[in-house]
Amino acid sequence: MPTLIAGVIAVVVLYSLLQMFRAANPAVLARALKIVGGVVSLAIAAFTGVRGEFAVAIPIGIFGAGLLGWVPFGTQGFGGIGGLFGSGDPRGSGQTSQVRSQLIEMILDHGSGHIAGRFISGPDAGRSLDDFDLPQLAAMIGGFDAESAALLESYLDRRFPAWRQHAQGDGAGGQRGAAARGKMTDEEAYQILGLQPGAGRDEIARAHRSLMKKLHPDQGGSTYLAARVNEAKDTLLRTHHS
Repeated sequence: MPTLIAGVIAVVVLYSLLQMFRAANPAVLARALKIVGGVVSLAIAAFTGVRGEFAVAIPIGIFGAGLLGWVPFGTQGFGGIGGLFGSGDPRGSGQTSQVRSQLIEMILDHGSGHIAGRFISGPDAGRSLDDFDLPQLAAMIGGFDAESAALLESYLDRRFPAWRQHAQGDGAGGQRGAAARGKMTDEEAYQILGLQPGAGRDEIARAHRSLMKKLHPDQGGSTYLAARVNEAKDTLLRTHHS
């Protein structure tokens, strides 16, 4: 009987964990797995080190430290290790992309993939989207213009990955199509790709690839933001072509 109870509990726990993984933001989940892997690796390294097995403990310890973001002896001479741990991105975490609508400004950090947003007009101008909870933000969507609504939904997709499953009514939970807007300017395109004016075709292509890895819907991203990134690339490449 105790074995049966333990088995039932294990099944329930496993099912709950699977549900959490399904609803989790892929970027957040990846960071969590790296942290857990780093802590576990350091614990194994400490255990084997105490037993005197330094030939095993040292490489495992270096690996665990790398997962936690620390590369021993700096990054010079360890480019391959830095790339393995995700810290070898030559673009750096200081590069950002900016997407604006009539009401909202969103900023994506290229290094971390974190999206931050704030209201730039209206009664909440200047306030961060992080200041509001899901019910408050979902209630605003119906009163926004199409582009601002699509941008807010993209933010909700990142912050509350499962929010559409629980949204009431088609207005709040449905994926919007591309909002009607004017032709994208070169200035907007550079801001969206996080590039300086005059960037070359290779820089445009690299920025586009990097952003699509973080924003593509198949990677837990946003259809709307991915479309804006594609439009920005096409806009700048047309400028270069002409």
